[in-house]
Amino acid sequence: MVFGCNGPFFNFKTRIIMCSLDQIQPGQKAIIRSFTNEQLSTRLIDMGCLPGEVVTISRKAPLGCPYAINVAGSEISIRKQEASAIEVELVA
Repeated sequence: MVFGCNGPFFNFKTRIIMCSLDQIQPGQKAIIRSFTNEQLSTRLIDMGCLPGEVVTISRKAPLGCPYAINVAGSEISIRKQEASAIEVELVA
């Protein structure tokens, strides 16, 4: 089942819902699985966005950019472009 071109998708085999971080709602929890941009991944890893960490969007700016996210006990601010490069698994 696909929810739009770039929307979340459901893998029937593993029963996991995957999407990019910019597609989840504030307060929703997700687990970081991978990055789509290698250069950006280095910077995000330095800020604590490691694969396997639980991440939550705490706030989105009124015009959609930047996002305040909670990860590894810290709140960091990232652009929408950076959030779209973080692939996450939604947590129920």
